[in-house]
Amino acid sequence: MDHHNISLITTLASGFGLALLFGFLAEKIKLPALVGYLLAGILIGPSTPGFVADTHIAAQLSEIGVMLLMFGVGLHFSLGDLMSVRKIALPGAVVQMSLATCLGFALAHWGWDWGMGAALVFGLSLSCASTVVLLKALEARNAIDSMNGRIAVGWLVVEDLVTVLVLVLLPPLAHLLESNGSAGSAPTGTLWVTIGQTLLSVGAFIALMMLAGRKVFPWILWQVSKTGSRELFTLSVIAAAITIAWGASELFSVSFALGAFFAGMVMRESKFSHRAAEESLPLRDAFSVLFFVSVGMLFDPRVLIEHPMEVLAVVSIIIVGKGLAAAALVLVFRYPLNTAFTVAASLAQIGEFSFILGGLGLSLGILPQAGMSLLLAGALVSIALNPFLFAAIAPLTRWVLAHSALARRHERREDVLSELPQTTEARYLSGQVVLVGYGRVGKRIAATLDAQGIAYVVVEQNRERVEELRQTGKAAVYGNAVEPEVLVQAHIQHAAMLLVATPDLVDIHLMVEAARRVNPGIEVVLRTHSEEEMHFLQQEKMGTVFFGEEELARNITRHVLDRFSPKPV
Repeated sequence: MDHHNISLITTLASGFGLALLFGFLAEKIKLPALVGYLLAGILIGPSTPGFVADTHIAAQLSEIGVMLLMFGVGLHFSLGDLMSVRKIALPGAVVQMSLATCLGFALAHWGWDWGMGAALVFGLSLSCASTVVLLKALEARNAIDSMNGRIAVGWLVVEDLVTVLVLVLLPPLAHLLESNGSAGSAPTGTLWVTIGQTLLSVGAFIALMMLAGRKVFPWILWQVSKTGSRELFTLSVIAAAITIAWGASELFSVSFALGAFFAGMVMRESKFSHRAAEESLPLRDAFSVLFFVSVGMLFDPRVLIEHPMEVLAVVSIIIVGKGLAAAALVLVFRYPLNTAFTVAASLAQIGEFSFILGGLGLSLGILPQAGMSLLLAGALVSIALNPFLFAAIAPLTRWVLAHSALARRHERREDVLSELPQTTEARYLSGQVVLVGYGRVGKRIAATLDAQGIAYVVVEQNRERVEELRQTGKAAVYGNAVEPEVLVQAHIQHAAMLLVATPDLVDIHLMVEAARRVNPGIEVVLRTHSEEEMHFLQQEKMGTVFFGEEELARNITRHVLDRFSPKPV
């Protein structure tokens, strides 16, 4: 069979095979698998010797990858999670993106003499971090549900939304931003008309999805689920993602990325959203791999040899520029040093949205090929270094606190939320429960305590949650319960119980030790996510430990036994 007649098969075989090999090797040396996928694309790309995959087919496969990637982002997008950290995530992300865009623009326009359009697209591409890389980094540290994790994820969600808006506006602005400037003389009125038409089309599409889509697609999923066919359900989810993305492009001139994102958001409204995410995950992962492979095919490795200083400048903006800006903004919002360093490490890389934005700029003739190569070089280096940045957070925090009086004053600063008000009732100051964490589990525990009239004081690292609790008349203290002074402010010395509703094993250890130093006789109740953690905490005699799955099984069994127990005669 002629090799050229099976280019789809050879592209898939080489792409998946090399991605598996290099992804495996990357994970073995503690790097994200994404680095391996990009390297696989470089190896089968036109800029390296040997086999060259079909770039046109790879480009189309990458479009499917973009659709499914954005569908997954929409499927997991939670407005509630974003709103819980809105006061820091919204302004922080917008200011940080603006600063990073300005740095990238200045470097490209005045440093490399690029046109204003190319420099702007390049700066915007540097400003958005990879959600995929962040989530994998947080998962590896079991920190997604932590306060720092929620802030970092909320921050990136805002970045994603801003980037989606840029993707919508970039095509109508393309003529104005073209590097040759030949179309820059287009009448301003015509330009605004074009932008207005684009925004109206986007608005119409969003309205249709929010009004009709929220009813139609859950109904379709319900009908398909009643057939009992797993493959039909998976097919309906994937068909919805790709069909909506394609239909949005054809009918409303909306990008595939935006169409797929809103398809995921609409699907999230269905009670089958968790199943939809689970069933579509293998296919989403597979095509996401192909997306990163196809991006790697665009990379010219010669840029590392011919333009090392340019690559160094790009990496400096991504890691140092974005990291410092994010850390400073978090400190301005009066969060602790550890949170600042965590958010900084989370944002000190670029990934899928940078590639999507850079690829769109390349296809519109705005961004030069060299710009895409520099973006890819910056992504490869920053993603490879990201695990080391996360590993450096704890020792760096300790070092800064040990050598900086200013940092120590910041950590000990007076804060109205860090201590209970003078008007707090006596029942919250003695014999109370100190409840650490007010997330999903903490809220349910608090509701039960309220129903039974049991006094409790919440200790929470989310300033906005503490503010909301204070407004509703509840006793709450802002701070990290690992620090003894925070527990003292919650009057742990006179408390009857310490109830820890956060999942971080390291923090639990330190909290219990700090609490028992102040109140040796306090009863400690803990939650955990795994049997291994439960056995470890029990062996260490940390307190009474509850494991989620075990407690769920007990409650269900108790309900069944109550239902079928012999009736009294």
